[in-house]
Formats: sequence, structure tokens, C-alpha cells
Amino acid sequence: MREHYDFSDSVKNPYAKKLKKQVTIRLDEDTIDYFKELADDKGIPYQSLINLYLRDCAQSHRELKMQWD
Repeated sequence: MREHYDFSDSVKNPYAKKLKKQVTIRLDEDTIDYFKELADDKGIPYQSLINLYLRDCAQSHRELKMQWD
């Protein structure tokens, strides 16, 4: 292994359209269970399903409608 690597001539990966960033969020257990069950039905990982859902909300500029009882 080299002591120093020169990345000055490197270029971004042309195949990676959008890189993902790891974050930590706290979700209710029933919410996680819901997405896990839905993901099993669809045959995709539940974290990917949550990401797809949140991306759809962001692209649609969907706003949360909250009513307090």
C-alpha cells in the first residue's frame, strides 16, 4: 500500500447519479413494521421503500396536513 495517493486528476463517477447519505432518524415501531410488511409484499428492502416514498413526497412538494384534536 502506498503512503500517499494522488487524486488530483480524478473525476466523479459518471454512473452515480445521486449518492446516498447515511442519516439516523427515529421512527415508531409500528411505522417500521408497516414499511417492512409493505416492502416484503413488493420484494424490495424496507429502507429503499421509505426512501422512494420520501422522494415522491419531496418531488411532489407534498405538505403535511395536521389537525390537532
